[in-house]
Amino acid sequence: MHRPVLEFWYEFASTYSYLAAMRIEAAAEEAGVALLWRPFLLGPIFAAQGWTTSPFNLFPGKGRYMWRDMEREAARLGLPFYRPDPFPQNGLLAARIALLGGDHGWGPAFTRAVYTAEFGQGRDISDPVVLSELLTELGVDATSALEKAETDANKTRLRRIGEEAQSRGIFGAPTFFAEDSEMFWGNDRLERALEWVVSDRARRTDFVV
Repeated sequence: MHRPVLEFWYEFASTYSYLAAMRIEAAAEEAGVALLWRPFLLGPIFAAQGWTTSPFNLFPGKGRYMWRDMEREAARLGLPFYRPDPFPQNGLLAARIALLGGDHGWGPAFTRAVYTAEFGQGRDISDPVVLSELLTELGVDATSALEKAETDANKTRLRRIGEEAQSRGIFGAPTFFAEDSEMFWGNDRLERALEWVVSDRARRTDFVV
């Protein structure tokens, strides 16, 4: 039987996307839900609101809370956590590579590796050398992957995904979409999103005759 699908929209600079990315596969498998990994960039979305950086930088009180909350949540999930410097990190190249990886089956593994390097080890994910090392560790030809990720076609594809994100009302990450286009925002809404996807599929199946 075809499994219901949950879209997982994530940005590599996003702290809470790190938490979601590291636990979403197990949660989705338990719920019987397939995942569609959608890397994108929040920068253009923030810029459209007149922001030049993360709201966690623009609003210091919110930022202080987020960093403490990340420490608590990472500890609860058994994940390492380092505060990146600078923050937010530039995830443009990583997103281009992850988009390419989605076509070849290694996108999710690469995504987890990038988040681990960034938030688990404090490494600079804008550095092509770091990303090359992560690809090599996954058994991917790093030179070929970087070349393909930087083609005009792949760059245009990522831009169009960003336009899609804006048209669908995404304002932060992680964001999840059910098959009926119901949107859920935040790592703490992952379970609710999975429940919705399953219940929505059940509701629509009930009307099949």
